[in-house]
Amino acid sequence: MTTLPLDGVRVIDFTQVMMGPCCTQMLADYGAEVIKIEKDRIGDLSRWSLGSDPDGLNNPVFSSLNRNKKSVALDLKSEEAKAQVQALIDAADVVVSNFRPGVMERMGFGYDDLKRRNPGIIFAIGSGFGLEGPNVHKGGQDVLAQAMTGVMARKADATQPTSIYSTALCDYSAGMHLVQGVLLALLQRQKTGLGQVVSVSLYNSMLAMQMQEGAAHMMRGKDLNWGAFPLTGVFETTDRPIVMVGAFKQNPLRDICEALEIEDLSKEERFADLDRQMEHKAELQAVFRARFAEKGCDHWLARLEKVDILCAPVRTLAEALEDEQTLVNRMILDAGRSPNGPIRLIGSPIDMSSAPVTIRHAPPRLGEHNDEVLGMADERRRGAA
Repeated sequence: MTTLPLDGVRVIDFTQVMMGPCCTQMLADYGAEVIKIEKDRIGDLSRWSLGSDPDGLNNPVFSSLNRNKKSVALDLKSEEAKAQVQALIDAADVVVSNFRPGVMERMGFGYDDLKRRNPGIIFAIGSGFGLEGPNVHKGGQDVLAQAMTGVMARKADATQPTSIYSTALCDYSAGMHLVQGVLLALLQRQKTGLGQVVSVSLYNSMLAMQMQEGAAHMMRGKDLNWGAFPLTGVFETTDRPIVMVGAFKQNPLRDICEALEIEDLSKEERFADLDRQMEHKAELQAVFRARFAEKGCDHWLARLEKVDILCAPVRTLAEALEDEQTLVNRMILDAGRSPNGPIRLIGSPIDMSSAPVTIRHAPPRLGEHNDEVLGMADERRRGAA
């Protein structure tokens, strides 16, 4: 049996939807025992994300975020249920939640209450905007974070309408920051014996993701937008779009022109350096568009790669999932079968040679582990009496 990095770490998981569950799934993948506390009969809201699904409350969205966890379904308005959860927390290392600030306290599971009974407890909170400030009680959500941190307003093409980024960028980023915070707190506890509060917000994660752009704005008053650079863009070919990034070379424009079999535009004064290329971006990219439209994507990929210009085809997710590189990277996990077919999930992006991610527990049915986990909690309560 492989010893995983987080073997022996117990996590009580109150999270739902995406930010919190992708954090606790990462902890579970690498060995933590994650006990997911869900609302009786309803469960994690992501169980309802797809409406009516053949697999019911174990739809693909829920399944994608909750492998290797145990599910306990409880009515936390019940004092008996609260006592059972408290017994679990007393024997735990980490508590993770992503409710609005104050909810855990109202349930009787605030940090001050928990640390009196378990001084080593790590209390990890994912929120929309942080634990204080003018937006502390505002509902946090991925799209709102995109809008309020400037991410949504930054576009590669200023002529296009402002739009929502269609993958949950903020949720995933904040979830991974929450993983980092938990791991750092576990390391610090080895030195001090004490737990602490770890707080991550969607808002802060999106600001942090823009560290280069933020520094350029605050220190130079410049709008840094990598996607809007003059030698970068998405261009239509005769069969599918191609993306090109002309960067990290002394004179990328010269090499692009060689690949496109056109005159060397870098010799023209209006395109002689980056500043002038930015001023004349529309003219420059019009030349690129016209040339790319003459032949197919594979033709241009070969030409650009020959002169070491970064490029790639624009593919669908379905194509990426079927790509040999995806399989070689072990990014598809088989989690068994449901009555409606195989359960196939995206794997972990972290590849550890001595700790490969495996499916120890398929995504759990709501309350699947009530007897096992609550029996353990009741036994602890009897021992403490």
